[in-house]
Amino acid sequence: MHDTGTESTGNTAQPSRRTVLAATAGVTAALAAAGPAHAAAPDDSRLRALVSRMTLEEKVGQLFVMRVYGHSATAPDQADIDANLKEIGVRTAAELLAKYRVGGIIYFAWAHNTREPHQIADLSNGIQKASLELPRGLPVLISTDQEHGIVARVGKPATLFPGAMAVGAGASRSDARTLGRIAGAELRAMGIRQDYSPVADVNVNPANPVIGVRSFGADPRAVSALVAAEVAGYQGSGVAATAKHFPGHGDTNVDSHTGFPTITHSRELWEKLDAPPFRAAIAAGIDSIMTAHLMVPALDDSGDPATLSRPILTGILRERLGYDGVVVTDSLGMEGVRSKYGDARVPVLALKAGVDQLLNPPDLDLAWNAVLTAVREGELTEARLDESILRVLRLKSRLGLFRSPYVGHAGVDRIVGTRAHLAAADRIAERTTTLLVNEGRLLPLSRRRYPRVLVVGADPASPSGTTGPPTGVLAGALSELGFTATALSTGTAPSAATIAKAVAAARDADAVVAATYNVTAGSGQRALVEQLVATGTPVVAVAIRNPYDVAQLPYAPACLATYSWTDVELRSAARVIAGRVKPRGRLPVPVQRADDPEQVLYPVGYGLSY
Repeated sequence: MHDTGTESTGNTAQPSRRTVLAATAGVTAALAAAGPAHAAAPDDSRLRALVSRMTLEEKVGQLFVMRVYGHSATAPDQADIDANLKEIGVRTAAELLAKYRVGGIIYFAWAHNTREPHQIADLSNGIQKASLELPRGLPVLISTDQEHGIVARVGKPATLFPGAMAVGAGASRSDARTLGRIAGAELRAMGIRQDYSPVADVNVNPANPVIGVRSFGADPRAVSALVAAEVAGYQGSGVAATAKHFPGHGDTNVDSHTGFPTITHSRELWEKLDAPPFRAAIAAGIDSIMTAHLMVPALDDSGDPATLSRPILTGILRERLGYDGVVVTDSLGMEGVRSKYGDARVPVLALKAGVDQLLNPPDLDLAWNAVLTAVREGELTEARLDESILRVLRLKSRLGLFRSPYVGHAGVDRIVGTRAHLAAADRIAERTTTLLVNEGRLLPLSRRRYPRVLVVGADPASPSGTTGPPTGVLAGALSELGFTATALSTGTAPSAATIAKAVAAARDADAVVAATYNVTAGSGQRALVEQLVATGTPVVAVAIRNPYDVAQLPYAPACLATYSWTDVELRSAARVIAGRVKPRGRLPVPVQRADDPEQVLYPVGYGLSY
């Protein structure tokens, strides 16, 4: 992700007009030319004609969305070829499409799909070309997780925005819509047409290890408004938005990547707390909804995860909420969906429950053959597959993939990471930084009174495609604002020796900025801030992930919350500290007292300003 060079990708030439026409001849013969992106789909009868000509094997393939290693569809690096052979049994994306006829491919930074925008566009074109040149070839729906904040697969120089909880702190529907519009336009320019965002979970559990700041907040009404606004932005730019994780992942202390969570909400509480953002997404015309690998006994007492639950996906989502768009599973490699059934049963049960897209199975060959066998043996009907394939084809048609599957470098240069887009991200971030404590009006920090600033603290791995480390980014931003700032990384679990080193450095500084990351009662970070304050040097604590840190830092004279440690949020925090902008963010979640979690220390909506 940090390699933004423009070396040869092995697939850099944009397909010629002749190639495009030849490759798309099969589908354009069957479909009338579609209108602009996100226009109404062509007559279903034409899409049904496409389905009727597909072999059973091709139909099964259309239901899968798969990872593949490499920066090129045909000439990836040898290490990526080796990884593909080991995990999928093919060498390249082109071979994956030829063998399994998958309907979608998901991009990951760790799979080396997203080095830089031109390469991403070339990879997308190579994937489309490989698929469209097959007999009865169809365009591929390319997707990724670009939530912004702490989850982003496409990094600099693309525009990176504050994450959901930061947007929740800004509480602006207009900002949420702008985020979706710009982020969607940039993804589309690189050939990515489906984004697994926004997160529609209402985060009411401070101990939630998997959602947290990926949620807009704890108030279902506020979350609903921001979800709908972001959906409108993304889909207005011709990218399918995806509300996740249905029926709601906001109240769990188990990560479904590594365990099997249970949501204990009553049906009545689910209706009031978890359902509203998904209702809002559906009302906004959401293109796809992602399932959650968790159990909700009040909605289905079978013990099955929601991804495999017909009562939840068909009974509630389809029939009660009236949703007829695409339903995609969360990754089928996650423990939450694998714990009860084997990997061969999971895709079959998901389709029986009402799923349309099977995302990233750990063993594609096993999963693909399991679905094929289930149809041949009568457990699944071909008609059931046709229902899902038709939904997927409708979505591809609405997104303009039948009409215009390719992208160009000129579009990348015109749209991705432009000065105007980067400025919009900065403006949005400035409305999200939240000031929680400001004793003696320490902030804003005067450059004349406090010229030398020491920045210490946690330096977690930088979110994809941002500069990092956080202490360095903060120090750099403060230096640009006229301070003499130095960075000293102390980590998320500083030792006594590390704390002593920071304390010694603080005595030579005029002020200290301490970046904290998920502070707990026994954390070395807590001891660090306490001992820094004891030096008498003014200390500004900046919670760079969860805003709950402030409850563990009662001695810090000033506390800010940024909700993430991406560059855009850290730069905003620096401008707030320096007084270049006023803090405007308000807590989108309550912060409980550290010594008595039943008591609220700072309620939803709390925030100070200058």
